[in-house]
Amino acid sequence: MKRLTIEQGPIRPPSEARSLLLRVTRNCNWNQCQFCTTYTDQRFGRRSVEEVKADIDTIAEIVKEAKTLSWRLGLSGRIDAMAAQHLLDQPGVDVSYQSVVAWLFYGTNAVFLQDANNIVLKADDLVQMLEYLNQKVPGISRITSYARTKTAARKSLEDLTRMRQAGLDRLHVGVESGDDVTLKFMKKGVTAKEHIEGGRKVVQAGMELSEYYMPGLGGRARWKEHALGTARVVNESNPHFIRLRTLHVIERHPLYQAIQSGDFALRTPSENIEEIRLFVENLEGVTSYLASDHMGNLLQDVEGRLPDDKPRMLDALDRYLDLDEDSRLHYRVGRVLGVYNGVKDMSDPGMFRQVEAAMDKIRAQYPGRVDEVLTDAYSRMTRL
Repeated sequence: MKRLTIEQGPIRPPSEARSLLLRVTRNCNWNQCQFCTTYTDQRFGRRSVEEVKADIDTIAEIVKEAKTLSWRLGLSGRIDAMAAQHLLDQPGVDVSYQSVVAWLFYGTNAVFLQDANNIVLKADDLVQMLEYLNQKVPGISRITSYARTKTAARKSLEDLTRMRQAGLDRLHVGVESGDDVTLKFMKKGVTAKEHIEGGRKVVQAGMELSEYYMPGLGGRARWKEHALGTARVVNESNPHFIRLRTLHVIERHPLYQAIQSGDFALRTPSENIEEIRLFVENLEGVTSYLASDHMGNLLQDVEGRLPDDKPRMLDALDRYLDLDEDSRLHYRVGRVLGVYNGVKDMSDPGMFRQVEAAMDKIRAQYPGRVDEVLTDAYSRMTRL
């Protein structure tokens, strides 16, 4: 069997878990954010049109091979569990081949372009890649990518519109904060004004805009300015999606040294919920869908369409803030265990007993250190 493999990058958004991954750039052209180690010590590179086309050809060959097997098995081109297993049992299969087979199995027809900021490419090059992808792999329903708002702000509306017409449907951008002091401290390399300009231009070009907000990034000193500034950026941009990504710091993060030196003070999980409430409360005039779709978020039921679901989201936040300290600790244990998604889940007797049993074990094994154990668990869960 000919070895079929394509190049793939390290990450993608949770919402793209079942998308086909196609790498068009390598790593991050900025790579200085104090809270990120995804591309540490990795040089940024633009893949050539020829390189990307070669990977697309390989994807098309894997698809053809899979479809041929499916017809031979009497599945009329469908890739069910049996067909997928046949494909994966072949010698020489690597992770990238597995990812294409999984994509066919899930049938999402969605594609995610890696890595961190693909619109930095020349518009002509990216358009060629997109058009070739749609030509060689028919039936694609959505193509998305990470991007920087600063890059979007610098691109012409004409170029962004050409990318959209070639098939680029959605951009995921890390706003993180709308407070210029916080953005500068975190070396984000962008201003609130550029966030707004870039976000608006993406929407004008006809693409869906998914913006990420990072609760906790303002620390104790600027949490209000951080929450209110980010709400202002979102209000001005009116993205299609707002995604919560709570700050979690590990030793590899540059920000860890600022914490050790006392230049940055982390807020507690409960204080971050207070910050999220301030942020949500100040979202006005937007029709975005707010999603808490990451394991590192304490409350995953803070989710819904604005403005209609805003009262329900505030209620979910208040349910947590109304808990006493012991109940908050109990909930956090349940969240780490994956038992709870929101405070309402605590009313389920079976879930509650399961978490209480786990707490008893933690207390017995780590007396007086439950908070420390939880913090470590979150660091491992959210490790980048």
